[in-house]
Amino acid sequence: MTHATDAPTETIETDAGTARVTWHTAPGARMVLAVGHGAGGGIEARDLRALAHALPPRGVTVALVEQPWRVAGRKVAPAPKTLDTGWRGLWPALARTGLPVVSGGRSAGARVACRTATELGAHAVLALSFPLHPPGRPERSRAGELLAAGVPTLVVQGGNDPFGRPEEFPEGPYELIEVPSADHGLAVPKRAGVTQERALEVVVEGVAQWAVSLG
Repeated sequence: MTHATDAPTETIETDAGTARVTWHTAPGARMVLAVGHGAGGGIEARDLRALAHALPPRGVTVALVEQPWRVAGRKVAPAPKTLDTGWRGLWPALARTGLPVVSGGRSAGARVACRTATELGAHAVLALSFPLHPPGRPERSRAGELLAAGVPTLVVQGGNDPFGRPEEFPEGPYELIEVPSADHGLAVPKRAGVTQERALEVVVEGVAQWAVSLG
């Protein structure tokens, strides 16, 4: 599977600090999928790696985005406002190809994509493991961010995600794909009726088909 070190990287200065983009370029690309990481990890996340490996042969350039706090080596993510500032600052580098840009991310990165999609002119939003609420605190819903994205949106959610199982999501103008038995990191236990490989295939195939539907 393709890792970040196998692809060209680009550093971008933003008002939140230096961000980094790793480009997995598709020959004759028809769109760019930019995906940011969560608050507890980086672009080495299994779903981000899987998308970067599988989508370029299907005509989608994948840009794996590292927020400034991660590039600087800090362990704790900053406030949402600062994350949004970093995303805004690197957007021109994502859009310079002239191709439609799908704004995406996992967990906290998915929230950033939803909050900024309309103002940045995103073609669509991909929300991987959207953190609907803190674990055990369903009353602290973040559904408003998802519902306000304002562009075509796909949620890819683990069936056992403690931050929000698929059945907890409200009705809204978005599509949702469930990854059976998967947790917030889209990992599946060995006792599950689905293998880890198959779980990632569900992610890749679902995102690829959705990308085609966007036109």
